[in-house]
Amino acid sequence: MKQSIGIDGPAGAGKSTIAKRIAAILGIPYLDTGAMYRGVAVAAKRHGVGFTDEETIAKLVGEIDLRVRYTESGEQHILVDGADVTGELRTEEISQGASLVSRVPAVRDRMTELQREVAHEQRVIMDGRDICTNVLPDTPYKFFVTASAEERANRRYKQLLESGQSAEYDTILHDIIRRDKQDSERAYKPLYCGADTKLIDTTDMTIEEAVNAILSEV
Repeated sequence: MKQSIGIDGPAGAGKSTIAKRIAAILGIPYLDTGAMYRGVAVAAKRHGVGFTDEETIAKLVGEIDLRVRYTESGEQHILVDGADVTGELRTEEISQGASLVSRVPAVRDRMTELQREVAHEQRVIMDGRDICTNVLPDTPYKFFVTASAEERANRRYKQLLESGQSAEYDTILHDIIRRDKQDSERAYKPLYCGADTKLIDTTDMTIEEAVNAILSEV
């Protein structure tokens, strides 16, 4: 396995933005692993399977053909059974669905397998919930990017308002705390910062400062 870069952390900490900037600076592909779990959630929705129906979800993930593809410009797309579902991945329903289906061991095992295949083929930077502790345990480049729940909610609140959508800060904060609990307390491969992983707290950082903190280690 080539020396890829792993970034873990809770929702809204800025992992994806940071990873994308580092990918551009280093000239390596960025793999959004969260989009892969969102792809499973989309597949479940299309098949009429409830996100909490773990037995059926486990069977479904073994039957669908989920693939990652990159455009000529380097943009990542998710295909499920040949259909490009990238445009369906960012709704709140699918966000919550992804957090729920990711608790299913069969889902995590299948996504881990696919993510490792990508990392075997080329050096990449990827972010998620168990990249450093599970997917890329042997890479020396492991980071845990976090921020306070309040700051993450505030960022999401501003993002929604700037995009012209309605938003309530308290609702967003509640959802973030709930997702943190789901991700960190799930029985199978939960979110946590490993002992050999460098902690990057972005609460009082700009994106540029966080990017530089990681680049200084790589």
